[in-house]
Amino acid sequence: MLKLPEGCKIYLAIEPVNMRKSFDGLAALVVDVIKQDPLSGHLFVFRNKASDKIKLLIWDRNGLLIFYKRLEKGRFKFPKQHSFSHITLTHQELDLLLDGIDINKLKRLPELHFESVT
Repeated sequence: MLKLPEGCKIYLAIEPVNMRKSFDGLAALVVDVIKQDPLSGHLFVFRNKASDKIKLLIWDRNGLLIFYKRLEKGRFKFPKQHSFSHITLTHQELDLLLDGIDINKLKRLPELHFESVT
């Protein structure tokens, strides 16, 4: 589980990327594909074509950080979105994704709204 800063948004690039990309290459994808500032403090998630590797890019006060995970067996199960260049994830969805859980099969219960009784 990653501890992310307060207010950190998580952006997942839908299309696979070349995992040989490092700081500058991933930062360029953040600008060109996700249309965000790589120095914003938000987290950017990228995957390879085989979906067994994932890279996370985030700005941390004075430099970029890359987290890189490779699965020894199986594949990451990414959300199915075909008409967008990227989607946003919740912190919980990212944790599940990194644990290898298929978040496409999860069903979120509707939010309950309570009225105050006076």
